[in-house]
Amino acid sequence: MSTTAAKTNETVKSRMSTRDIVLIGMFAALLAAFSQISLPMPTGVPITIQAFGVALVGVVLGWKRALFSTIVYILLGAVGLPVFANFQGGLRVITGLTGGYILAWPVMAALCGAAIPVKSASAPVSLFFSIALSVIGMLFMEAAGGLQWALLAGDKSFGMIMAYSFTAFIPKDTALTIAAVIAGRQIRRTLVRGGFI
Repeated sequence: MSTTAAKTNETVKSRMSTRDIVLIGMFAALLAAFSQISLPMPTGVPITIQAFGVALVGVVLGWKRALFSTIVYILLGAVGLPVFANFQGGLRVITGLTGGYILAWPVMAALCGAAIPVKSASAPVSLFFSIALSVIGMLFMEAAGGLQWALLAGDKSFGMIMAYSFTAFIPKDTALTIAAVIAGRQIRRTLVRGGFI
């Protein structure tokens, strides 16, 4: 490879790396915005639309960038920036009743961003695969969140919390996740055509 070609290749890699960092930061900020839309509940765990935000980030960015974006979001909140629900920040949120849900976001985002391994798959098959993985990621988030909630609450078992979740959280989060997959796939196609991703 010539010196000129090597420099060109290095520049392209540098640009892609810069673009990735910008996208990761932008979508971490988007997660912070989605987190502020919440309805406080007597249980101490608010009703939010965060599942939509996490799924959207995953589908639009793809699994790797989405993984980093959610980790950046968590780290920003952990050091005290008010990016968590109701403009909260700090480790006390991560180690509190809702911390398990937040800590599960990278896994959910990565599953939402996973691409179907068969390149020739039809659009309906690809959509079904994307929705199925995303819902699995959402259920993982619900289970991880419920487990930490049960461990910290003391007066509620994991089974009780999951039974409550199937009424208060899971139907709503399932609908939000599916909506995010459908919207996110269209947004991703638009961004790819524009050369942004």
